[in-house]
Amino acid sequence: MSIRTAVVLAAGEGTRLYPLTHNRPKPMLPAANRPVLEYVLDALIDAGISKVCLVVGYKRNRVQEHFGPRYRDAPLTYVQQGKQLGSGHALLQARGSVDGPMLVVNGDRVIESSLVSDVTRAFERDAGPAVVGVLERPNARQYGAVVLRSGRIERIVEKPDSDEFRLINAGVYAFDSSVFDAIAATPRRDGELQLPDTIDGLIDESDVGGVRVDGLWADATYPWDILTVTQELLARGRVDEPERLERGDRVWVNDSALVHDDATLQGPVVVGPDCEVGPGAVVGPTAALGRNVTIGSNATVECTVLDADTRVGAGSVLVDCVTGQDVDLGSITTSSGGPADVRVGTEVFENRRLGAVIGDRVRAPGEASFAPGTLVGPKARIGHGAHASGRVAAGAEVVR
Repeated sequence: MSIRTAVVLAAGEGTRLYPLTHNRPKPMLPAANRPVLEYVLDALIDAGISKVCLVVGYKRNRVQEHFGPRYRDAPLTYVQQGKQLGSGHALLQARGSVDGPMLVVNGDRVIESSLVSDVTRAFERDAGPAVVGVLERPNARQYGAVVLRSGRIERIVEKPDSDEFRLINAGVYAFDSSVFDAIAATPRRDGELQLPDTIDGLIDESDVGGVRVDGLWADATYPWDILTVTQELLARGRVDEPERLERGDRVWVNDSALVHDDATLQGPVVVGPDCEVGPGAVVGPTAALGRNVTIGSNATVECTVLDADTRVGAGSVLVDCVTGQDVDLGSITTSSGGPADVRVGTEVFENRRLGAVIGDRVRAPGEASFAPGTLVGPKARIGHGAHASGRVAAGAEVVR
């Protein structure tokens, strides 16, 4: 059975990526200078998928308004997951929109087409109900492990308590249409339906295929992961902008961007549409400027991702930073890089490479500073000369 249809699970909120997900879903966060979900759709279409069903939920309008009814001539349909009740529940919402075998992927992980092709080929030559893409990773504890023998998944270990496992579930699946009945029959766990639980049930009833895959697979779970994903993409040259060899190796600049002759771009770096980089500014290495970003004169931006409409004032220094959209940082703003101890929810992560993460529409008029690991909520105001650290609530004001 050939697969030409894919279901993309893109309904999640991504609470661990706050404040970046306050106004948009995790799949719409920037990776280099494009949304993560664009890379996912590119991988599917490059692998021969011709129809895509997107399961949307949290801030779904941000997805639908960005992509519309088609992407690269492939028709897109949308179904809604009203409440985020697990990956299995999300897939179940696509039941009325999918006919026949399907590929299923997460919308919040950057993948390349080879992973998709390997899974679809394995399914097409296999007689089983499902095939799971399996990836080798040293940190299986973070993702959940699988035991694979002779091309068959023997078991899924959701939370390994040892380091003996090296194979993880890559989140790339091929199913026949019976998966919907299998999900419906899966017992809920803590009120949720999870795809790994359904696969466990399929393992008990029949063979579930597994295929080892390789290639780009980058997951953004925590704020610092945005920097790592961008680093991976830039290292592989996975950008749409034209390369400007006269500016240096691995320097990509959109035709509409204005980069002053006295500015320095240190590759790898990507400069998006309608950006402006002032004289004496140094951007890169490992920097990504989204649409309509402005970098003032003599500013330094290194190992940083700046989303659309961000303004960085003259003489500012940003290292290991991530901003949301429409952020305005005045002159001589300083944010040094990590390592830092970062609090995400109730958990503290030590020694993470992270400067500041600055949410949408934050304003800092000038000479403000940010401690490493600072998370600044949307619409916060950091007063002139003020110092921000820890977690700054949305709409809060930090004064000197």
